[in-house]
Amino acid sequence: MEILYHSTRDKNIKLTASQAILQGLAEDGGLFVPEKMPVLDKSIEELKGMDYRQTAYEVMKLFFTDYTEDELKNCIAKAYDEKFDCEEIAPIAAAGGAYYLELFHGATIAFKDMALSILPHLMTTAAKKNALKEEIVILTATSGDTGKAALAGFADVPGTRIMVFYPKNGVSAVQERQMVTQRGSNVRVVGITGNFDDAQTGVKQIFNDAEMKEELKQKGFVFSSANSINIGRLIPQVVYYVYAYTTLLRSGRIHDKEAINVCVPTGNFGNILAAFYAKQLGIPIAKLICASNKNRVLTDFFASGTYDKLHERNEANGSFDSERSFVLTGSPSMDILISSNLERLIWQIAGCDEEKNAALMKELNAKGSYAISDDMKEKLADFSYGYASEEDTAEKIRSLYADCSYVIDPHTAVAGMVYDRYRKESGDETPTVIASTASPYKFARTVLCAIDPEYGKLGDMELIDKLQEVSKVDIPQAIEDIRSAPVLHDIVCETADMPREVREFLK
Repeated sequence: MEILYHSTRDKNIKLTASQAILQGLAEDGGLFVPEKMPVLDKSIEELKGMDYRQTAYEVMKLFFTDYTEDELKNCIAKAYDEKFDCEEIAPIAAAGGAYYLELFHGATIAFKDMALSILPHLMTTAAKKNALKEEIVILTATSGDTGKAALAGFADVPGTRIMVFYPKNGVSAVQERQMVTQRGSNVRVVGITGNFDDAQTGVKQIFNDAEMKEELKQKGFVFSSANSINIGRLIPQVVYYVYAYTTLLRSGRIHDKEAINVCVPTGNFGNILAAFYAKQLGIPIAKLICASNKNRVLTDFFASGTYDKLHERNEANGSFDSERSFVLTGSPSMDILISSNLERLIWQIAGCDEEKNAALMKELNAKGSYAISDDMKEKLADFSYGYASEEDTAEKIRSLYADCSYVIDPHTAVAGMVYDRYRKESGDETPTVIASTASPYKFARTVLCAIDPEYGKLGDMELIDKLQEVSKVDIPQAIEDIRSAPVLHDIVCETADMPREVREFLK
Protein backbone atom coordinates (compact mmCIF):
# COMPACT_ATOMS: atom_id res chain seq x y z
CA MET A 1 0.00 0.00 0.00
CA GLU A 2 1.51 3.30 -1.09
CA ILE A 3 1.45 6.01 1.55
CA LEU A 4 1.52 9.65 0.39
CA TYR A 5 1.94 12.72 2.59
CA HIS A 6 0.18 16.06 2.73
CA SER A 7 0.20 19.12 4.95
CA THR A 8 -1.88 19.31 8.12
CA ARG A 9 -3.24 22.53 6.61
CA ASP A 10 -3.87 21.47 2.99
CA LYS A 11 -4.44 17.95 1.64
CA ASN A 12 -4.44 18.92 -2.01
CA ILE A 13 -0.69 18.71 -2.58
CA LYS A 14 0.53 15.16 -1.98
CA LEU A 15 4.15 14.05 -1.81
CA THR A 16 5.89 10.72 -1.58
CA ALA A 17 7.73 9.91 1.65
CA SER A 18 11.11 10.76 0.14
CA GLN A 19 9.81 14.12 -1.13
CA ALA A 20 8.32 14.97 2.27
CA ILE A 21 11.60 14.06 3.99
CA LEU A 22 13.54 16.30 1.62
CA GLN A 23 11.19 19.24 2.08
CA GLY A 24 10.90 18.92 5.86
CA LEU A 25 8.19 21.53 6.41
CA ALA A 26 5.19 22.07 4.13
CA GLU A 27 5.19 25.34 2.20
CA ASP A 28 2.03 26.50 3.98
CA GLY A 29 3.71 26.11 7.37
CA GLY A 30 1.94 22.84 8.16
CA LEU A 31 3.51 19.48 8.97
CA PHE A 32 3.48 16.46 6.71
CA VAL A 33 1.22 13.59 7.78
CA PRO A 34 0.44 10.26 6.10
CA GLU A 35 -2.85 10.36 4.20
CA LYS A 36 -3.78 7.13 5.97
CA MET A 37 -2.26 5.36 8.95
CA PRO A 38 -0.85 1.93 8.14
CA VAL A 39 -1.04 -1.10 10.45
CA LEU A 40 1.58 -3.73 11.17
CA ASP A 41 1.63 -6.53 8.62
CA LYS A 42 3.67 -8.80 10.90
CA SER A 43 2.20 -10.35 14.03
CA ILE A 44 3.52 -9.43 17.47
CA GLU A 45 4.75 -13.02 17.71
CA GLU A 46 6.83 -12.54 14.55
CA LEU A 47 8.16 -9.18 15.72
CA LYS A 48 9.11 -10.68 19.07
CA GLY A 49 11.86 -12.68 17.37
CA MET A 50 13.41 -9.66 15.63
CA ASP A 51 16.35 -7.49 16.67
CA TYR A 52 16.24 -3.69 16.56
CA ARG A 53 17.33 -3.37 12.92
CA GLN A 54 14.79 -5.92 11.72
CA THR A 55 12.05 -4.21 13.74
CA ALA A 56 13.06 -0.86 12.26
CA TYR A 57 12.60 -2.21 8.75
CA GLU A 58 9.16 -3.67 9.51
CA VAL A 59 7.96 -0.32 10.88
CA MET A 60 9.60 2.06 8.42
CA LYS A 61 8.60 0.11 5.31
CA LEU A 62 4.96 0.80 6.21
CA PHE A 63 5.50 4.58 6.09
CA PHE A 64 8.34 5.08 3.62
CA THR A 65 6.74 3.19 0.77
CA ASP A 66 8.70 4.72 -2.12
CA TYR A 67 12.01 3.44 -0.71
CA THR A 68 13.00 0.03 -2.02
CA GLU A 69 13.75 -2.79 0.41
CA ASP A 70 17.47 -2.51 -0.35
CA GLU A 71 17.48 1.27 0.09
CA LEU A 72 15.72 1.13 3.43
CA LYS A 73 17.76 -1.74 4.80
CA ASN A 74 20.95 0.02 3.73
CA CYS A 75 19.89 3.18 5.60
CA ILE A 76 19.09 1.12 8.70
CA ALA A 77 22.37 -0.79 8.59
CA LYS A 78 24.37 2.45 8.37
CA ALA A 79 22.41 4.05 11.19
CA TYR A 80 22.28 1.36 13.85
CA ASP A 81 25.85 0.13 13.85
CA GLU A 82 28.86 0.39 16.17
CA LYS A 83 27.90 4.02 16.96
CA PHE A 84 25.66 2.45 19.60
CA ASP A 85 27.44 1.03 22.63
CA CYS A 86 25.14 -1.96 23.13
CA GLU A 87 23.79 -4.59 20.76
CA GLU A 88 20.17 -4.05 21.85
CA ILE A 89 20.36 -0.41 20.68
CA ALA A 90 17.54 0.47 23.11
CA PRO A 91 17.78 -1.73 26.25
CA ILE A 92 15.26 -1.72 29.10
CA ALA A 93 16.12 -1.41 32.80
CA ALA A 94 13.63 -2.27 35.55
CA ALA A 95 13.72 0.16 38.50
CA GLY A 96 11.27 1.65 40.96
CA GLY A 97 8.25 -0.21 39.65
CA ALA A 98 8.68 0.85 36.03
CA TYR A 99 10.63 -0.11 32.92
CA TYR A 100 13.10 2.52 31.75
CA LEU A 101 13.62 2.40 27.99
CA GLU A 102 17.22 3.63 27.63
CA LEU A 103 17.35 5.67 24.45
CA PHE A 104 20.79 7.19 25.06
CA HIS A 105 23.26 4.57 23.87
CA GLY A 106 24.09 6.33 20.60
CA ALA A 107 26.95 8.62 19.61
CA THR A 108 25.67 11.72 21.40
CA ILE A 109 24.06 9.94 24.41
CA ALA A 110 20.52 11.27 23.89
CA PHE A 111 17.34 9.84 22.39
CA LYS A 112 17.71 12.08 19.34
CA ASP A 113 20.38 9.63 18.08
CA MET A 114 17.66 7.05 17.54
CA ALA A 115 16.25 9.08 14.64
CA LEU A 116 19.12 11.35 13.65
CA SER A 117 21.44 8.44 13.00
CA ILE A 118 19.22 7.42 10.10
CA LEU A 119 17.85 10.75 8.84
CA PRO A 120 21.00 11.71 6.85
CA HIS A 121 20.86 8.38 5.01
CA LEU A 122 17.13 8.70 4.35
CA MET A 123 17.71 12.21 3.07
CA THR A 124 20.68 11.52 0.78
CA THR A 125 18.84 8.47 -0.61
CA ALA A 126 15.80 10.68 -1.21
CA ALA A 127 17.97 13.24 -3.02
CA LYS A 128 19.15 10.57 -5.46
CA LYS A 129 15.65 9.17 -5.92
CA ASN A 130 14.30 12.60 -6.78
CA ALA A 131 17.29 13.74 -8.89
CA LEU A 132 17.84 16.70 -6.58
CA LYS A 133 20.56 18.93 -8.01
CA GLU A 134 20.77 21.47 -5.18
CA GLU A 135 22.87 21.06 -2.04
CA ILE A 136 20.67 20.28 0.99
CA VAL A 137 20.95 22.82 3.81
CA ILE A 138 19.71 21.50 7.15
CA LEU A 139 18.45 24.29 9.42
CA THR A 140 17.72 23.17 12.95
CA ALA A 141 16.73 24.80 16.24
CA THR A 142 17.68 22.85 19.34
CA SER A 143 16.83 22.89 23.02
CA GLY A 144 19.99 20.90 23.65
CA ASP A 145 20.02 17.37 22.26
CA THR A 146 18.74 17.57 18.68
CA GLY A 147 21.57 19.93 17.74
CA LYS A 148 24.46 17.65 18.60
CA ALA A 149 22.75 14.54 17.26
CA ALA A 150 21.98 16.30 13.97
CA LEU A 151 25.51 17.70 13.72
CA ALA A 152 27.01 14.28 14.32
CA GLY A 153 24.67 12.68 11.78
CA PHE A 154 25.27 15.17 8.96
CA ALA A 155 28.93 16.10 9.56
CA ASP A 156 30.85 15.69 6.27
CA VAL A 157 27.90 13.97 4.54
CA PRO A 158 28.35 14.83 0.83
CA GLY A 159 25.75 17.12 -0.68
CA THR A 160 24.63 18.54 2.68
CA ARG A 161 25.35 21.40 5.03
CA ILE A 162 23.95 21.79 8.52
CA MET A 163 23.40 24.87 10.66
CA VAL A 164 22.19 24.62 14.26
CA PHE A 165 20.78 27.46 16.37
CA TYR A 166 20.60 27.02 20.16
CA PRO A 167 19.69 29.29 23.13
CA LYS A 168 23.06 30.53 24.36
CA ASN A 169 22.17 30.35 28.06
CA GLY A 170 19.51 27.66 27.84
CA VAL A 171 21.39 24.34 27.57
CA SER A 172 23.62 22.37 29.93
CA ALA A 173 27.39 22.84 29.93
CA VAL A 174 27.91 19.41 28.39
CA GLN A 175 25.23 19.99 25.74
CA GLU A 176 26.84 23.25 24.69
CA ARG A 177 30.35 21.83 24.65
CA GLN A 178 29.20 18.90 22.53
CA MET A 179 27.89 21.33 19.92
CA VAL A 180 30.59 24.00 19.87
CA THR A 181 33.37 21.41 19.50
CA GLN A 182 31.69 19.66 16.55
CA ARG A 183 34.07 18.98 13.68
CA GLY A 184 33.08 18.91 10.02
CA SER A 185 33.64 21.04 6.95
CA ASN A 186 29.88 21.45 6.39
CA VAL A 187 28.70 22.40 9.90
CA ARG A 188 27.97 25.68 11.69
CA VAL A 189 26.68 26.25 15.25
CA VAL A 190 25.23 29.59 16.37
CA GLY A 191 24.00 30.62 19.80
CA ILE A 192 21.10 33.07 19.99
CA THR A 193 20.26 35.60 22.69
CA GLY A 194 16.85 34.09 23.33
CA ASN A 195 15.15 30.83 24.30
CA PHE A 196 14.39 27.70 22.28
CA ASP A 197 11.01 29.00 21.14
CA ASP A 198 12.77 32.04 19.68
CA ALA A 199 15.21 29.80 17.83
CA GLN A 200 12.44 27.51 16.56
CA THR A 201 10.32 30.46 15.43
CA GLY A 202 13.32 31.99 13.65
CA VAL A 203 14.01 28.77 11.75
CA LYS A 204 10.34 28.44 10.74
CA GLN A 205 10.32 32.03 9.48
CA ILE A 206 13.36 31.29 7.31
CA PHE A 207 11.62 28.19 5.94
CA ASN A 208 8.55 30.25 5.13
CA ASP A 209 10.50 33.13 3.52
CA ALA A 210 9.74 32.48 -0.15
CA GLU A 211 12.08 35.23 -1.34
CA MET A 212 15.02 33.89 0.62
CA LYS A 213 14.35 30.32 -0.51
CA GLU A 214 14.30 31.41 -4.14
CA GLU A 215 17.47 33.46 -3.67
CA LEU A 216 19.33 30.48 -2.26
CA LYS A 217 17.88 28.07 -4.82
CA GLN A 218 19.40 30.24 -7.54
CA LYS A 219 22.74 29.68 -5.82
CA GLY A 220 22.27 25.92 -5.65
CA PHE A 221 20.82 25.39 -2.15
CA VAL A 222 17.55 23.96 -0.84
CA PHE A 223 16.38 23.98 2.80
CA SER A 224 15.34 21.01 4.88
CA SER A 225 15.00 20.29 8.59
CA ALA A 226 16.33 17.77 11.10
CA ASN A 227 13.81 18.74 13.78
CA SER A 228 10.97 16.38 14.60
CA ILE A 229 8.77 18.46 12.31
CA ASN A 230 10.44 16.32 9.59
CA ILE A 231 8.51 13.10 9.08
CA GLY A 232 11.88 11.40 8.55
CA ARG A 233 12.67 12.19 12.18
CA LEU A 234 9.33 11.19 13.61
CA ILE A 235 8.81 7.74 12.08
CA PRO A 236 12.14 6.24 13.27
CA GLN A 237 11.03 7.14 16.80
CA VAL A 238 7.98 4.91 16.41
CA VAL A 239 10.34 1.95 16.12
CA TYR A 240 11.61 1.99 19.68
CA TYR A 241 8.12 1.80 21.18
CA VAL A 242 7.37 -1.26 19.04
CA TYR A 243 10.71 -2.74 20.06
CA ALA A 244 10.11 -1.94 23.75
CA TYR A 245 6.87 -3.93 23.69
CA THR A 246 8.42 -6.95 21.99
CA THR A 247 11.41 -6.79 24.35
CA LEU A 248 9.15 -6.97 27.40
CA LEU A 249 7.23 -9.81 25.79
CA ARG A 250 10.38 -11.70 24.82
CA SER A 251 11.80 -11.40 28.35
CA GLY A 252 8.58 -12.64 29.96
CA ARG A 253 7.90 -9.36 31.77
CA ILE A 254 4.48 -9.13 30.10
CA HIS A 255 2.28 -11.79 28.57
CA ASP A 256 0.85 -12.06 25.07
CA LYS A 257 -1.59 -9.24 24.22
CA GLU A 258 -1.07 -7.57 27.60
CA ALA A 259 -1.26 -3.79 27.33
CA ILE A 260 1.39 -1.39 28.58
CA ASN A 261 1.41 2.29 29.44
CA VAL A 262 4.03 4.65 28.06
CA CYS A 263 5.23 7.73 29.95
CA VAL A 264 7.24 10.27 27.96
CA PRO A 265 9.00 13.48 29.01
CA THR A 266 8.31 15.89 26.19
CA GLY A 267 8.31 19.55 25.22
CA ASN A 268 7.91 19.53 21.44
CA PHE A 269 5.51 16.54 21.58
CA GLY A 270 7.31 14.48 18.92
CA ASN A 271 8.48 11.70 21.23
CA ILE A 272 5.05 10.96 22.67
CA LEU A 273 3.41 11.39 19.26
CA ALA A 274 5.65 8.54 18.07
CA ALA A 275 4.18 6.36 20.85
CA PHE A 276 0.69 7.41 19.71
CA TYR A 277 1.58 6.28 16.19
CA ALA A 278 2.90 2.96 17.55
CA LYS A 279 -0.45 2.41 19.23
CA GLN A 280 -2.26 3.05 15.94
CA LEU A 281 0.03 0.54 14.23
CA GLY A 282 -1.36 -2.13 16.56
CA ILE A 283 0.91 -2.15 19.61
CA PRO A 284 -1.19 -2.72 22.79
CA ILE A 285 -0.59 0.63 24.49
CA ALA A 286 -3.23 1.69 27.03
CA LYS A 287 -2.32 5.11 28.44
CA LEU A 288 0.04 7.67 26.93
CA ILE A 289 1.28 9.76 29.86
CA CYS A 290 2.57 13.16 28.80
CA ALA A 291 5.12 14.52 31.28
CA SER A 292 6.09 18.20 31.37
CA ASN A 293 8.49 20.21 33.49
CA LYS A 294 7.66 23.65 34.91
CA ASN A 295 7.02 24.85 31.34
CA ARG A 296 3.73 23.00 31.56
CA VAL A 297 1.91 24.23 28.47
CA LEU A 298 1.08 20.64 27.45
CA THR A 299 -0.21 19.74 30.92
CA ASP A 300 -2.49 22.76 30.79
CA PHE A 301 -3.68 21.78 27.32
CA PHE A 302 -4.64 18.22 28.26
CA ALA A 303 -6.29 19.43 31.47
CA SER A 304 -8.43 22.06 29.78
CA GLY A 305 -8.53 21.62 26.00
CA THR A 306 -7.01 25.09 25.63
CA TYR A 307 -3.52 25.61 24.29
CA ASP A 308 -2.22 28.95 25.55
CA LYS A 309 1.42 29.87 25.18
CA LEU A 310 0.93 33.27 26.87
CA HIS A 311 -1.14 32.47 29.96
CA GLU A 312 -0.89 29.74 32.58
CA ARG A 313 -3.83 27.74 33.85
CA ASN A 314 -4.90 28.31 37.43
CA GLU A 315 -5.16 24.81 38.87
CA ALA A 316 -7.67 25.95 41.51
CA ASN A 317 -10.33 27.31 39.17
CA GLY A 318 -9.20 26.20 35.69
CA SER A 319 -8.97 29.71 34.24
CA PHE A 320 -6.02 31.09 32.30
CA ASP A 321 -5.65 34.22 34.38
CA SER A 322 -1.92 34.65 34.93
CA GLU A 323 0.89 35.39 32.51
CA ARG A 324 2.93 32.35 31.51
CA SER A 325 6.68 32.80 31.89
CA PHE A 326 9.37 30.80 30.15
CA VAL A 327 11.37 28.98 32.85
CA LEU A 328 14.94 27.72 32.50
CA THR A 329 15.04 24.34 34.24
CA GLY A 330 17.42 21.48 34.86
CA SER A 331 15.64 19.61 32.03
CA PRO A 332 16.41 22.12 29.26
CA SER A 333 15.37 19.96 26.31
CA MET A 334 11.80 20.38 27.57
CA ASP A 335 11.98 24.15 28.07
CA ILE A 336 9.49 24.77 25.27
CA LEU A 337 6.19 26.64 25.08
CA ILE A 338 5.44 26.11 21.37
CA SER A 339 5.00 22.37 20.87
CA SER A 340 5.23 22.06 17.11
CA ASN A 341 4.36 18.38 16.81
CA LEU A 342 1.11 18.83 18.69
CA GLU A 343 -0.29 20.10 15.39
CA ARG A 344 -0.17 16.56 13.99
CA LEU A 345 -2.34 15.35 16.88
CA ILE A 346 -4.72 18.31 16.56
CA TRP A 347 -5.19 17.55 12.87
CA GLN A 348 -6.00 13.93 13.66
CA ILE A 349 -8.50 14.56 16.48
CA ALA A 350 -10.13 17.19 14.27
CA GLY A 351 -11.17 14.30 12.05
CA CYS A 352 -8.21 14.82 9.71
CA ASP A 353 -9.85 18.10 8.75
CA GLU A 354 -7.10 20.38 7.46
CA GLU A 355 -9.35 23.44 7.36
CA LYS A 356 -10.29 23.11 11.02
CA ASN A 357 -6.66 22.55 11.97
CA ALA A 358 -5.47 25.51 9.88
CA ALA A 359 -8.01 27.76 11.58
CA LEU A 360 -6.74 26.74 15.03
CA MET A 361 -3.12 27.32 14.03
CA LYS A 362 -4.06 30.74 12.62
CA GLU A 363 -5.72 31.54 15.95
CA LEU A 364 -2.57 30.47 17.82
CA ASN A 365 -0.43 32.78 15.69
CA ALA A 366 -2.86 35.67 16.03
CA LYS A 367 -3.62 35.61 19.75
CA GLY A 368 -1.33 32.97 21.26
CA SER A 369 -4.01 30.41 22.10
CA TYR A 370 -6.79 28.19 20.79
CA ALA A 371 -9.43 25.92 22.30
CA ILE A 372 -10.46 22.56 20.87
CA SER A 373 -14.07 21.38 20.71
CA ASP A 374 -15.68 18.90 23.13
CA ASP A 375 -15.72 16.13 20.53
CA MET A 376 -11.99 16.66 19.95
CA LYS A 377 -11.39 16.45 23.72
CA GLU A 378 -13.14 13.08 23.79
CA LYS A 379 -10.54 11.74 21.37
CA LEU A 380 -7.79 12.49 23.91
CA ALA A 381 -9.07 9.85 26.35
CA ASP A 382 -5.95 7.72 25.85
CA PHE A 383 -3.73 10.52 27.17
CA SER A 384 -2.92 11.30 30.76
CA TYR A 385 -0.67 14.14 31.85
CA GLY A 386 1.21 15.87 34.62
CA TYR A 387 4.19 18.06 35.37
CA ALA A 388 7.09 18.04 37.80
CA SER A 389 8.74 20.99 39.53
CA GLU A 390 12.50 21.32 39.94
CA GLU A 391 12.13 20.02 43.50
CA ASP A 392 10.08 17.04 42.28
CA THR A 393 12.69 16.25 39.65
CA ALA A 394 15.57 16.33 42.14
CA GLU A 395 13.62 14.16 44.57
CA LYS A 396 12.97 11.51 41.91
CA ILE A 397 16.67 11.36 40.98
CA ARG A 398 17.62 11.09 44.67
CA SER A 399 15.00 8.52 45.68
CA LEU A 400 15.51 6.23 42.69
CA TYR A 401 19.23 6.19 43.35
CA ALA A 402 18.71 5.59 47.08
CA ASP A 403 16.22 2.79 46.50
CA CYS A 404 17.62 1.10 43.39
CA SER A 405 21.15 2.48 42.81
CA TYR A 406 19.86 3.52 39.38
CA VAL A 407 20.83 6.98 38.12
CA ILE A 408 18.62 8.91 35.70
CA ASP A 409 18.89 12.28 34.00
CA PRO A 410 16.50 15.15 34.90
CA HIS A 411 14.24 14.72 31.84
CA THR A 412 13.71 11.07 32.70
CA ALA A 413 13.15 12.09 36.32
CA VAL A 414 10.32 14.42 35.24
CA ALA A 415 8.62 11.43 33.61
CA GLY A 416 9.37 9.22 36.60
CA MET A 417 7.75 11.64 39.03
CA VAL A 418 4.71 12.21 36.81
CA TYR A 419 4.27 8.45 36.48
CA ASP A 420 4.56 7.91 40.25
CA ARG A 421 1.75 10.41 40.80
CA TYR A 422 -0.39 8.95 38.03
CA ARG A 423 0.00 5.45 39.48
CA LYS A 424 -0.86 6.59 43.01
CA GLU A 425 -3.86 8.70 41.99
CA SER A 426 -5.32 6.26 39.45
CA GLY A 427 -4.44 2.94 41.04
CA ASP A 428 -3.41 1.79 37.55
CA GLU A 429 -0.85 -1.03 37.87
CA THR A 430 -0.46 -1.58 34.11
CA PRO A 431 3.21 -2.32 33.27
CA THR A 432 4.68 1.03 32.25
CA VAL A 433 7.58 1.99 30.01
CA ILE A 434 9.24 5.32 30.78
CA ALA A 435 11.21 6.87 27.93
CA SER A 436 14.67 7.56 29.35
CA THR A 437 15.79 10.26 27.00
CA ALA A 438 19.37 11.14 27.93
CA SER A 439 22.40 9.83 29.75
CA PRO A 440 22.84 11.33 33.22
CA TYR A 441 26.36 12.24 32.08
CA LYS A 442 24.88 15.03 29.96
CA PHE A 443 23.52 16.63 33.14
CA ALA A 444 26.10 15.54 35.70
CA ARG A 445 25.79 18.67 37.86
CA THR A 446 22.01 18.53 38.12
CA VAL A 447 22.04 14.79 38.78
CA LEU A 448 24.78 14.75 41.41
CA CYS A 449 23.49 17.82 43.23
CA ALA A 450 20.11 16.06 43.50
CA ILE A 451 21.83 13.07 45.08
CA ASP A 452 24.02 15.20 47.38
CA PRO A 453 24.23 19.03 47.23
CA GLU A 454 27.86 18.85 48.35
CA TYR A 455 28.82 17.73 44.84
CA GLY A 456 27.99 21.24 43.64
CA LYS A 457 31.45 22.37 44.75
CA LEU A 458 33.10 20.31 42.00
CA GLY A 459 34.02 21.53 38.51
CA ASP A 460 32.19 20.24 35.43
CA MET A 461 34.75 17.61 34.47
CA GLU A 462 35.32 16.59 38.10
CA LEU A 463 31.60 15.90 38.25
CA ILE A 464 31.93 13.50 35.34
CA ASP A 465 34.46 11.39 37.24
CA LYS A 466 32.36 11.52 40.39
CA LEU A 467 29.28 10.37 38.47
CA GLN A 468 31.17 7.32 37.25
CA GLU A 469 32.01 6.49 40.85
CA VAL A 470 28.42 6.98 41.98
CA SER A 471 26.62 5.28 39.07
CA LYS A 472 29.10 2.45 38.42
CA VAL A 473 28.50 3.15 34.70
CA ASP A 474 31.47 3.79 32.41
CA ILE A 475 31.95 7.32 31.12
CA PRO A 476 30.53 7.39 27.56
CA GLN A 477 32.92 8.06 24.70
CA ALA A 478 30.87 11.14 23.82
CA ILE A 479 31.97 12.71 27.11
CA GLU A 480 35.59 11.63 26.80
CA ASP A 481 35.68 13.22 23.34
CA ILE A 482 34.85 16.71 24.60
CA ARG A 483 37.19 16.84 27.60
CA SER A 484 39.98 18.52 25.66
CA ALA A 485 38.33 19.27 22.33
CA PRO A 486 38.82 22.85 21.07
CA VAL A 487 35.88 25.22 20.66
CA LEU A 488 35.25 25.57 16.91
CA HIS A 489 32.02 27.58 16.97
CA ASP A 490 31.68 30.78 18.97
CA ILE A 491 29.11 32.86 17.06
CA VAL A 492 26.24 34.42 19.02
CA CYS A 493 23.52 36.50 17.35
CA GLU A 494 20.14 38.10 17.94
CA THR A 495 17.11 36.16 16.69
CA ALA A 496 16.47 38.81 14.04
CA ASP A 497 19.94 38.19 12.61
CA MET A 498 19.47 34.46 11.99
CA PRO A 499 18.80 34.92 8.23
CA ARG A 500 22.00 36.95 7.95
CA GLU A 501 23.97 34.16 9.62
CA VAL A 502 22.49 31.62 7.19
CA ARG A 503 23.55 33.73 4.22
CA GLU A 504 27.03 34.17 5.72
CA PHE A 505 27.38 30.41 6.21
CA LEU A 506 26.38 29.73 2.60
CA LYS A 507 28.32 32.71 1.21
